[in-house]
Amino acid sequence: MEKMVILADRKSDSWEFAEKVQNYIKETKKVEIPVKEVSIEFFRNEEINMEVPENVRRKEVYFIHDSNKYPQDWWVELLLLKDLLLSASAERVNFVLPNMLYGRKDWKDRPHVPISARALAESIAPGLKRIITMDLHAAQGQSIYPSYLPIDNLSSFPAVCNYIKERPSDFGEIEKLVVVAPDVSGAKRVAKFAKKSNSQYPIAVIDKRRHPITGEILSVNLIGDVKDKNCLMLDDLVDSGGTLIEGGDCLKENGAKEMFCYTTHGLYTLGTEKICGKYKKVISGNTHHIKDKNIGIVDMSSVFAEAMYRDYMGESISELFK
Repeated sequence: MEKMVILADRKSDSWEFAEKVQNYIKETKKVEIPVKEVSIEFFRNEEINMEVPENVRRKEVYFIHDSNKYPQDWWVELLLLKDLLLSASAERVNFVLPNMLYGRKDWKDRPHVPISARALAESIAPGLKRIITMDLHAAQGQSIYPSYLPIDNLSSFPAVCNYIKERPSDFGEIEKLVVVAPDVSGAKRVAKFAKKSNSQYPIAVIDKRRHPITGEILSVNLIGDVKDKNCLMLDDLVDSGGTLIEGGDCLKENGAKEMFCYTTHGLYTLGTEKICGKYKKVISGNTHHIKDKNIGIVDMSSVFAEAMYRDYMGESISELFK
């Protein structure tokens, strides 16, 4: 393992995540992978100035990026670091992106708009060997990337299932739990979770109809039975939280008993107060770093550590999720 190196920005939250990855590999695989610093400074005009002080020649580099950064900085830092590492003769450059930004716009929903996910892919793909991410907003987003660049889209669900099993009292009567999709597009996601949990949870889906131009919600309907049941709302990405709040109202109107919610990438750009007011417990992955005592955190660092180790060793990553 002498050629494997983990890179992260010491000034960002990704440094702590990288150290957790390092500790997991050390404890479970009995090998120590160095975590090296990416030094990121700014010129007076706010241009990014970047350096990796350590020698990375002929190294297998895994760069763990921080999605809490300003999205435009996040993107430009990827471009500059890739150029830096390739110029420094790194043998393989791999990006570990726990939360893949710019993934929501992966198709043209109306004329004269960019396909942002494609633009990101075309800019960062050349020269890379692999991208490791988690719960892409749309799984088909992997097809945007060229065939020479593998995308490992890890699932957070095994870690979430373990979190629930370790804290059954936090979720009320587990045997009465219904897994709920906040919209029709999330139906496959909740079906996958129900399968992974090995508990055969029943499923419900909230069907929202919006005005095609204004986006105003015209109707909200529930598919499934939640009366006198505990409900777990599942979502991959929460920005403002409006969908979760509307979904919570719909569940209550249909007789739900206690409500919980989980989101992999919790941005909570308008805060957590309203969401936490709707649900008895709110949990989120740490792919986007949240510092809020009201949010339960599901640590995903071990999932990424296992994937990174298996990739380096040439072992199966898909075996993680069987």
